[in-house]
Amino acid sequence: MILVTGGTGLVGAHLLLHLIENGETVRAIYRNPESIQKTKSVFDLYSKTALFDCIQWVQADIIDVPSLEQAFPGINQVYHCAALISFDPKDEDLLRKTNIEGTANIVNFCIDKAINKLCFVSSIATLGDLLPHEKFITEETEWNPEKSHNDYAISKYGAEMEIWRGQQEGLDVIIVNPGVILGPGFREQGSGELFTKVKNGLKFYTLGSTGFVAVTDVVRIAYQLMQSEIKNERFTLIAENSVFRDILNSMADSLSVKRPEIHAKPFFMEMLWRLDWFVSNAFQQKRKLTQTTAKASYSTTIYSNQKIKDILKTDFININQYIKEISNL
Repeated sequence: MILVTGGTGLVGAHLLLHLIENGETVRAIYRNPESIQKTKSVFDLYSKTALFDCIQWVQADIIDVPSLEQAFPGINQVYHCAALISFDPKDEDLLRKTNIEGTANIVNFCIDKAINKLCFVSSIATLGDLLPHEKFITEETEWNPEKSHNDYAISKYGAEMEIWRGQQEGLDVIIVNPGVILGPGFREQGSGELFTKVKNGLKFYTLGSTGFVAVTDVVRIAYQLMQSEIKNERFTLIAENSVFRDILNSMADSLSVKRPEIHAKPFFMEMLWRLDWFVSNAFQQKRKLTQTTAKASYSTTIYSNQKIKDILKTDFININQYIKEISNL
């Protein structure tokens, strides 16, 4: 049996569907009953509602060790997808507790229960920092602790250190580092918010770039790696490096709405995040734009996916085509 943490998130929900379609028996962790409906809605989107009942649900939390005890009996593989995604500096402690301590708990259980293999869904945020002579980031790009990193990246990097600790203690592991993951559903969080904002008439675009990938590619490749003899490796999962303006334009075209037409230059974004900081503190609101997200919006970062393409002889879904397919789901 396979255990999936984070089964009520974008990656976890799609992974559960993919596993069941491939004949696997699955158990998934949830924290509250309402969140399960998010996963059911994904099954509904693909007209696979009947398969939803194949999931064995267990109420547990990765930061609550006693609750995890009931999740592991009979498990031989684990996909650790659960994580907190936030770029709000106020969430620093919660990020560390959830992403680092939570991962340490999963690793400890995997070691104690003699789990065959663990797959950790990480992020390109942990892949390191380019040196002046380097053109793109790979799995071998070294993390520079002297450079500034946001709290989310630090927490995911710390989580990876726990995974490698498990490997040193005899656990077979795989780490996948996806770029910005696009997928249907979950329009109130993560990359799904981009679709919502564009549909509602987003006016601004930026010219930064990063790696993007379809959620179906992430779960497909993670499953292939777990089914293979490959172990103790990490893989960058991106379909292509794209400019944010191009992604937003593709979303707008697919949704049949007006494209964002105002270039938000770096100076404007710097002013905007400072205004957001003032408003959030004055009115005790959650941050909508932080210094980290503002800087990322106009920064150009290029990632290489050559390693996974060479190892699995695989290719990725075209991002523009995928946006067209999922825009109205």
